[in-house]
Amino acid sequence: MKPAPFDYHVPRSIEETAGLLASLDNAKLLAGGQSLVPMMNFRYVIVDHVIDLAKVNGLVGITIEGGILRIGAMTRQRELEFSPQIAQNCPLMRAALAHVGHRQTRNRGTIGGSLAHADPAAELPAVCAAHDATVDITSARGTRKVPFAEFPVAFMTTAVEPDEFVTAIEIPLWPAGHGYSFHEYARRHGDFAIVGAAALLDLDSGHTVRRASLTLCGVATGPLRMSEAEKLLTGRRLDGDSARAAAATASAVSPISDIHASADYRRHLAEVLAFRALRDAANGCGVRI
Repeated sequence: MKPAPFDYHVPRSIEETAGLLASLDNAKLLAGGQSLVPMMNFRYVIVDHVIDLAKVNGLVGITIEGGILRIGAMTRQRELEFSPQIAQNCPLMRAALAHVGHRQTRNRGTIGGSLAHADPAAELPAVCAAHDATVDITSARGTRKVPFAEFPVAFMTTAVEPDEFVTAIEIPLWPAGHGYSFHEYARRHGDFAIVGAAALLDLDSGHTVRRASLTLCGVATGPLRMSEAEKLLTGRRLDGDSARAAAATASAVSPISDIHASADYRRHLAEVLAFRALRDAANGCGVRI
């Protein structure tokens, strides 16, 4: 299959991109193209205009200031995977990237493209949810900051309006020495996750949980923060019983059944992977459970 005819635009600035989105009907943004191009080839998506973001200045880069990691939307997944700044300050992202597609797709895929595509099984949105990230969304009207909890609004649908685009992601960093882990199950390495789990833990010297974050992907229309599990852990000494009790809250999720897995199997995986993620995050803090 080949895509339907379209006009191709290559803006050079954020302002020019915003102007194109404001003036063109039925336009799509091309970031890495790992999802859009196949959908266009199969004519699942038919557009009149493609706006290529590859040459837009100001959309690439990794900076840290005031405890906030800021990543330009067009930063390639490969750059994030091998960035010393990411490895040192946001190791959960690096752990998750090992599960994202294959090396060839990470060479082209971008963080902004992944968030905007909003696949419920995607790893990078789960990392952003776990870290309480903020997404910068820009249009000709200006830039607004959207908390990630408000970014996914429905299945593969985000808070981005037709004349807007993602320009950056800001991630509040956890303190040095925190525990982290990302687990997922897929039929083959590089396949879409059936279920994934991301965990972050901050413990005091007595192994009491000061802060916890547990996020699932593949079980809802977007990343799912397990707030009940986090409440069970916070303020309690971390051990095997508390980790299992927190993971058990995943049995209450209501995933879909499809050709890849039944809802019951996804619930089972959610609890198993949630415990493994918490266990390995605890191990990173020096607690063996």
